Amino acid sequence: MSKHFETKAIRTQTERSQHAEHSTPLFLTSSFVFEDAEEMRAAFAEEKKMNIYSRFTNPNATEFVDKMVALEGGEAGYSFATGMSAVFNTFAALLNAGDHIISSDSVFGSTHSLFKKFLPKWNINTSYFPADDLDAIEALITPTTKIIYAESPTNPGVQILDMEALGKIAKKHNLLLVIDNCFATPYIQQPIKFGADLVIHSATKLIDGQGRVLGGAVVGRKELIREIYLFARNTGPSISPFNAWILSKSLETLAVRIERHCETALRIATDLEKHPKVNWLKYPFLKSHPKYELAKKQMKLGGNIIAFEIEGGLDAGRNFLNNIKMCSLTANLGDSRTIVSHPASTTHSKLSDEEKSAVGITNGMIRISIGLEHHEDIMNDVLEALS
Repeated sequence: MSKHFETKAIRTQTERSQHAEHSTPLFLTSSFVFEDAEEMRAAFAEEKKMNIYSRFTNPNATEFVDKMVALEGGEAGYSFATGMSAVFNTFAALLNAGDHIISSDSVFGSTHSLFKKFLPKWNINTSYFPADDLDAIEALITPTTKIIYAESPTNPGVQILDMEALGKIAKKHNLLLVIDNCFATPYIQQPIKFGADLVIHSATKLIDGQGRVLGGAVVGRKELIREIYLFARNTGPSISPFNAWILSKSLETLAVRIERHCETALRIATDLEKHPKVNWLKYPFLKSHPKYELAKKQMKLGGNIIAFEIEGGLDAGRNFLNNIKMCSLTANLGDSRTIVSHPASTTHSKLSDEEKSAVGITNGMIRISIGLEHHEDIMNDVLEALS
């Protein structure tokens, strides 16, 4: 098979049935049938690779995962009902009580809550390093540290972390490097090439791309995925066959969608940066971004997320959202529809003022997830809301 991304995304398919279908059908079944007692025994003993129960595996989930593994360049993978389920199960499967995580301070709000509120219940604690200061990591490493975790680009401030440097630190200290690649998708970057052991996705976002279904995936080293699979098999965070089918079909158009998202985002970021009411704007492929050269090294394109600050603080941010007419106000990103949000009062509202400040979230900060509408219509809506 061709090694090109687009071909792998389209031609990685579940084996056809006796019906010789061209497009993989839905396998809406809770369980699977065996020919005899010996085949059933061999399946449960994992001597024969077969579907047993859709909480374990399902042909639709397998196809989705196989595509993600091929596109990310991993050895194996597993799919989940949501992106946060993928995050939690990764840590729950690989860590024991007393273990320690080192994380970038700029992570998704729910991930932050997991680290600060829930994992400590099992004596698993997290130390944070500034996303723009990787030199701070080694001082945080203890004998119980097991994982370095980061997003790049970050949510919501679109910071870029040097994944190759993270990979070298992790390898030097025999730690696992886990990267959330949700904002970039495997089309824009493959963290495994830079030293990541595991890559996590909220497939709900750009991989679905149309705001229809929830899903998550973890891809990486075979022996680590094995542990995650065994934990998930017994705790039940399985993706539904229907959602897996949708996500597998969505991957077939990922490349063309991402190209359009990024082309529009760059045009809008370039123009919006000059607006008199915009104090600052961050987009990875603008030369004004502090990590522009690093972004160009790690990423094929700049992504679809723009972060900027409106003059006037909290009231200005809320007024901007209230004056938006076409773009959506919703708790998602990576949709075909452009979405605007105000992180300080929504997704990251649980953070303290000090924590928000540390990761660049100001009261006037706006995050735009650029959709697939015509760029002039998006820009006009934003400009009218600003005025």
